Amino acid sequence: MTIRLYDTRAQQLRDFVPLDPENITMYVCGPTVQSGPHIGHVRAALSFDLLRRWLSRQYGRVTFVRNVTDIDDKVLDNATDVEPWWALAYRMEQEFTAAYAAIGILPPTYEPRATASVPQMQELIALLIERGHAYPAPDGSGDVYFDVRSWPEYGTLTNQSVDAMEAAVDADPRGKRTPQDFALWKGAKPEEPADAVWSSPWGPGRPGWHIECSAMSRRYLGDRFDIHGGGLDLRFPHHENELAQSSAAGLGFAQYWVHNGLVTVDGQKMSKSLGNFTLAADVLDRHEPMVVRYALAAAHYRSSLDLSDSSWSEAEAALGRIRTFVERAQRVPAVPSAQTAPTDAEYVPLVPEDFARAMDDDLGVPQALAVLHDRVRRGNQALDDGDDAAAARALLEVRAMLEVLGLDAATTPSGGGAAASALDGLVQEMIAQRARARADKDWAAADRIRDAIAAAGITLEDTPAGTHWSIDG
Repeated sequence: MTIRLYDTRAQQLRDFVPLDPENITMYVCGPTVQSGPHIGHVRAALSFDLLRRWLSRQYGRVTFVRNVTDIDDKVLDNATDVEPWWALAYRMEQEFTAAYAAIGILPPTYEPRATASVPQMQELIALLIERGHAYPAPDGSGDVYFDVRSWPEYGTLTNQSVDAMEAAVDADPRGKRTPQDFALWKGAKPEEPADAVWSSPWGPGRPGWHIECSAMSRRYLGDRFDIHGGGLDLRFPHHENELAQSSAAGLGFAQYWVHNGLVTVDGQKMSKSLGNFTLAADVLDRHEPMVVRYALAAAHYRSSLDLSDSSWSEAEAALGRIRTFVERAQRVPAVPSAQTAPTDAEYVPLVPEDFARAMDDDLGVPQALAVLHDRVRRGNQALDDGDDAAAARALLEVRAMLEVLGLDAATTPSGGGAAASALDGLVQEMIAQRARARADKDWAAADRIRDAIAAAGITLEDTPAGTHWSIDG
């Protein structure tokens, strides 16, 4: 077992060698909760959900931390007199949680809010000042900055020199030694809410964005951990600054840097600042959650994903083919049902080797999906040939792969709820009417019923055990 991951800092694929094989540690930058999630946020969270699931299968325990940035300039800017910043942050956090849960993203082991770790942030800032890598602003504003020129390795994550970087825009440049120096602590301002202020050795204020993740990852995972993840757009300045301040403080920090590609619209990054975003709630209103999960997972996690109407229709068709096979296979008496654990060692539900190779190779989900559909085709052929043993094996492999990909809910009979039950009742009644017409040799009526069912996109399959229906994929 050798998993390879693309390490952004090394700019190459690296064999994954965990610090502790008994406990894989991951930190992923979570949302800044100034407004609800767009579909790009959900794609990012899904990328690391897939990685976490695969690491869990290969190693066992994974400690997964995803933070919530609930104090930030953007959160304060979007607050109102009616809804204070802390209420807005909590409401938006719930929207993110709901969107993640809808498509089966597992909850993190820990999900710390930035506001709960301010003492740890201050401790880290004090350490950086003591080590000569940070300084309070001389103007008495209460701001504290990281001195980028004090750390020769600054810029190694994104392969930039300090002089070529843009100036940091998150602080008053008058108090900085160098335009690229960034704020660790922001002194209180009269126009900002009084309850968005914490006391500190440098004066009342609040933490800068970058110090939050360094402090929270250290608090929950220790000075060193395996993987730091986030969107490609976070490499600079956020992750560059995290790496610099943590390393300058003497922390081992992340051993691997993993970044997911972005969702684009006409070649541009989907973002709230550009106004070209699609809210996750709107997508989930229009499409089944498992269709959304499939569509977002179908492209490699490091690639850009340009979503269109065809993305959803292709995902729906692909899931339809998988569901049809599972439904067909479960009707064969020799095939173990979803509720029955097979006793024959031949049917141990291990993922196929070619699926595992794809996942081991930098989380190759597109290649893994190809293996999944290959097994679906083999299973259907086995059913057509009456080879129940081969169909059973294919079904168990398909289920194992669906579980790894978090798509197992797509083939759970109870997953459709009341609407699915109502549809099944209507179709079964039409099937019964058709059967009565055929028994009465009223072939015209039987054909009319079958044509009406087909016009609704439903396929009938007549078998010795009865007539079964499925929705066309």
